[in-house]
Amino acid sequence: MCDVLIVGGGPAGLMAADYLSKLNYRITIVDQMPTMGRKFLMAGKSGLNLTKNEPVEKFLSNFSESTPQLLSALENFTADDVQTWANSLGINLFTGSTGRVFPTQMKASPLLRAWLSRLDKRGVTRRHKMKAISLNNMSLLFDTENGKEEISAKAILFAMGGASWRRLGSDAGWLKWLTNVKNEKFTASNVGLKIDWSTHVNKYFGEPVKAITLSSGKIQSKGEIVITQTGIEGGGIYSLSPAIRKGEEVFLDLLPNWNEKQLNDALQKPLTKVSWSNHLRKVFNLNKVKQILLREFSSNSFSKEQLLVDLKYLRIKHEGFDEIDKAISTAGGVHFDQLDHNLMLSKRPGIFFAGEMLNWDAPTGGYLITAALATGLWSAKGIEKLLLGSTF
Repeated sequence: MCDVLIVGGGPAGLMAADYLSKLNYRITIVDQMPTMGRKFLMAGKSGLNLTKNEPVEKFLSNFSESTPQLLSALENFTADDVQTWANSLGINLFTGSTGRVFPTQMKASPLLRAWLSRLDKRGVTRRHKMKAISLNNMSLLFDTENGKEEISAKAILFAMGGASWRRLGSDAGWLKWLTNVKNEKFTASNVGLKIDWSTHVNKYFGEPVKAITLSSGKIQSKGEIVITQTGIEGGGIYSLSPAIRKGEEVFLDLLPNWNEKQLNDALQKPLTKVSWSNHLRKVFNLNKVKQILLREFSSNSFSKEQLLVDLKYLRIKHEGFDEIDKAISTAGGVHFDQLDHNLMLSKRPGIFFAGEMLNWDAPTGGYLITAALATGLWSAKGIEKLLLGSTF
């Protein structure tokens, strides 16, 4: 028997343990993987973008689900708070030119080691290779290396992640047994698009496409993309996920800094003896990778009128999102309408949820990790109220 059982050793679960361990509760945190924070470590391989420095209103506008619980959690733990928390672990940070905040060491492992060490010093019990299989009142049954084991608690926080990156522990296996909780079906988010390339594109696999703008529906993105064997990926396409899910088409602006007059002036220049490729390079400043995309997706009509459209509104023909297991995150999960303001099940006092198990979505750029941390902390404060017998 413990005071608080936390299921899931990712950012949300660890943040909840971090807060509650200061209050001297008996806390057990379990994870089905051999170690904790595996997806967190993977996110850190490209620099660990913890949060983003921008006005709170703009920050919040990046979340698809503006529910009172999620907004309260994010307002309670802002980008400034994320930085203060990281500093408390001895991690130095810097802010990039776009406002994204990173550890100076550009990786997650030093932060995670310091975090786990702090929890250990506070007496938090950490258990690994514990796969939850059923919930009975306030007891949770696990499959372990030594057979089945049951753990009871006064409060249980589920922070088991979404449905992406199964090999790192986020496999949504809880959907099989947590059946009394309403869920929105998980779908891929922050993931590449599948494209059936022609052979002309083969030698450009791995090439980045920079200085572009992408759009889908009402969303516009200035991030870059990378051409892969299966399609395109990168921050530029990830942020369009909500619109693409709704069936909106994707358009590419190859010359985002060119206005209509510049384009018309360039179109008047005659095609000399140089090749069409050199003409595009010299007149429109299109490098080879941009040219190959123009060739791949254009209507093959090289009229001036069509070229004017394709340079600014090149429609990307794709076959939908890549596999959900390749997604950085997922949309879908536990519906907020069955949770109270503290992220506790209204009909099951003592059962809380946090992190990517909840039905919210956001682009990369610091928003995902911040929301996981924020909802972990918010649920922990709800657990504190419950254990103190406070009025919710």
